[in-house]
Amino acid sequence: DAVTPSLRWMKQKKRKTKLLRMLPVAAVLLCNAIASAQSPWTRTTHNPPANLGVTLLLTDGTVIAHEESDQNNNVATRNWYKLTPDINGSYTNGTWSQIAPLPSGYGPLYFGSAVLPDGRVVVEGGQYNQYGGGFTKLGAIYDPVANTWTNVNAPVGWNSIGDASTVVLNNGTLMLANTTTRQAALFNPSTLTWTATGSGKFDVNDEEGWTLLPNGKVLTVDAYVQLYQSTGKNYELYDPTSGTWSVAGTTPVQLWDSAAACGGQSNASFEVGPALLLPNGTVFATGANKCAAGHNAIYTVATGTWTAGPDFPSNLDIADGPAALEPNGKMLMMTSPGIFGAGSIFFEWDGSNLTQVSGPPNAINVSSYQGHLLVLPSGQIMYTDYTTDVEIFTPTGSNYNWAPSAFLSAPALYRGSSITLFGVKFNGLSQATAYGDDLQNATNYPIVRITNVASGHVFYCRTHDHSTMAVAYTGLVRTRLNIPANMEKGQSNLEVVANGIPSQSYPIYIQ
Repeated sequence: DAVTPSLRWMKQKKRKTKLLRMLPVAAVLLCNAIASAQSPWTRTTHNPPANLGVTLLLTDGTVIAHEESDQNNNVATRNWYKLTPDINGSYTNGTWSQIAPLPSGYGPLYFGSAVLPDGRVVVEGGQYNQYGGGFTKLGAIYDPVANTWTNVNAPVGWNSIGDASTVVLNNGTLMLANTTTRQAALFNPSTLTWTATGSGKFDVNDEEGWTLLPNGKVLTVDAYVQLYQSTGKNYELYDPTSGTWSVAGTTPVQLWDSAAACGGQSNASFEVGPALLLPNGTVFATGANKCAAGHNAIYTVATGTWTAGPDFPSNLDIADGPAALEPNGKMLMMTSPGIFGAGSIFFEWDGSNLTQVSGPPNAINVSSYQGHLLVLPSGQIMYTDYTTDVEIFTPTGSNYNWAPSAFLSAPALYRGSSITLFGVKFNGLSQATAYGDDLQNATNYPIVRITNVASGHVFYCRTHDHSTMAVAYTGLVRTRLNIPANMEKGQSNLEVVANGIPSQSYPIYIQ
């Protein structure tokens, strides 16, 4: 299941081509030796029917995945597939089914995406729409209950959206970037319209990722695209109260890949890596400075200050690539050599140490930009890489102290009913995943599962209309909860899950 040749060259921007290189032989042997030990990775029992890329967790516990390479080795299709966990709650043994395709004419390769508080999914913009070039301004919204997609028009005056950044703000509003400009807009899911926001941006949004902070602000590290400065370390904060960006200072090391680092503008990629909020109150921001070092930096949210982090070894960096927060508090990352070189190596960051860990079997054949990570309700992490090889990573160690708690008003629930569920820590501590401008699949919303005591069978409930999407929030949260009509009756246990961490089991009775 090696990556298709067409995908190798399709990951190119207007101003550059992403070249794939192989690791030196010694490094590949080292990677193989690590992988040959007891691996935390398990391939799903059932292969998906297509080569998959972007994955998103729906609020009913299922996973949807976009087909990004069809059987003729073309890319950027309209097709989506759904993974449903088995009756025991296993994603490894889950089954795949096809869902409705995107609207006619829309099939992006790299795009913005988000799960809204009402449970719907928004997909916006993209590159290489249905195998063509350029940046599209098309978009669509998916209703998982009706299994339908509806076209969403671009914000007024926008000529493109492209491989845009998105973030769902504390109040549940989706913010979208225009890749090629400094523009941003807020989405109204009721009217499918947009309102301009984000004035004061220092540079264009291209290549930059957005990290939601506990104070509700959004952090980004500037990539200086189209400004063409040889150096620069600005980072910016978006304030949702004022709707403005401001340069908040500089990072201690340069994280983006610049012309100066490689002796000329033509060699610059302008990429940065993922930046993820961690349980210790810091953001670990990764870099893509291919000709200097794989620099990383640590942002302390409480003080608004930065320190330099440990560099990735050798010529490794994350020039576009995934990261995910394990329930044990470690950050799992996928690196690769240079810019877009094949031979990926995985690392964990525990807040103090950067440690190499084994990767999935196909990692040595692909670059970091081809990887996608998604935190599952089981506490595991799903990996896709544009092939039919879907892998599940099982972290070790205990969960960090951020388990949700629910307040149940009645010991009995009725099949087919809908209730309001109250509790705390429903949104988790973090968005739990990061990549950047080409992929967003945050999981900062509550998932509810009910296990029948007699049979052990697991049923996921659909949650929707969460009162907040704030991360690291300790106040009261509410969500609507739909009890499946096909549930087994009898004594059961209910759990609320956020970022893969479950609450205690609450005894209930299903009528």
